[in-house]
Amino acid sequence: MAANFASAFGADVVKMVRKGVDMHGVRAHAQLPFRIVLAGDPAAVSRLRAILLAGNEGERLADAARCVESYSALCAPTRELKAVLYIGAVDQIGEAGSLELRALRVPIFAIGIGAVAARAPDRPPTAGAVGNYGITELSEEALRVHVFPQLVRVAKGVEVALGRRLPVLRDLVATKLTQDAAKNAVKIAVASGLVDHVPILGIALGAIASAGDTVAITALQIALMMQIEATYGRDPDFKRLWELLPIIGGGLGWRTLARELSGFMPVAGVPIKGAIAYAGTIVVGEGITFLIAHGRPMSKEQASQLYARTKNDALQAGKNLLGRFRPKNS
Repeated sequence: MAANFASAFGADVVKMVRKGVDMHGVRAHAQLPFRIVLAGDPAAVSRLRAILLAGNEGERLADAARCVESYSALCAPTRELKAVLYIGAVDQIGEAGSLELRALRVPIFAIGIGAVAARAPDRPPTAGAVGNYGITELSEEALRVHVFPQLVRVAKGVEVALGRRLPVLRDLVATKLTQDAAKNAVKIAVASGLVDHVPILGIALGAIASAGDTVAITALQIALMMQIEATYGRDPDFKRLWELLPIIGGGLGWRTLARELSGFMPVAGVPIKGAIAYAGTIVVGEGITFLIAHGRPMSKEQASQLYARTKNDALQAGKNLLGRFRPKNS
């Protein structure tokens, strides 16, 4: 009888998780159009274009090439346009701030080749503004230090499509998707913990909220896996990913998350629940990325170390944040 109940409960959980995963939305996200405009020294533009399109061939190359265009007078501001990459020698990038480029109303990356050391602003430029970047040489390795990570950040809303068409950015996109999902997992866990703070609601909803945490975060993790698979050019499949989830990171993602979330009492457990949710989701995201890249799952030891490190970092950050709101002793 207990086995039948467990089986029925498991089926209900799968149904609830599936309702929270928008598979069609992930597929649509992977096909979203975007444009990146290249400008500056013609030879440097040609080389940069080759770096961005590397890893594509046939129809995929033609599709990706439509997303990376050289600047011309015909360029116009549209929702699809995400950034301008202006590239040339360090002493030749002054034109990056021209009125014509600013009129496109997107972030402008002024990339100077031949800098003494790599340099970049703390954050990407805003729409119509110029960010100055220095690279020692024009290579994929040099661009990955600052330019490519910040390019991924300004491609908000089309990250999956960006990685799917430009393989050189895939691991950076996967990292951003994982971090964004982990932050959302924290919001779910903390919101549930705060509900538990209200005495009447805590008594009535505490157990339900804890179970809801696991269902909601598991759905979020499944969606994350689908997004990363789509980023790497694979069509997402709910059944395959549901079966993969327990082995990602040796089972340290949602299994540890579910066990630990249910083990903490209200009040003292809010920052702890947030840290657990964050770390569990990081393990899932990095675990599926590792699996795709290496053809095998992350070892349990690797996953354990990642989980412990990420959880401790998140917990410390949570404590620091809470400390800002505590009254200081006179």
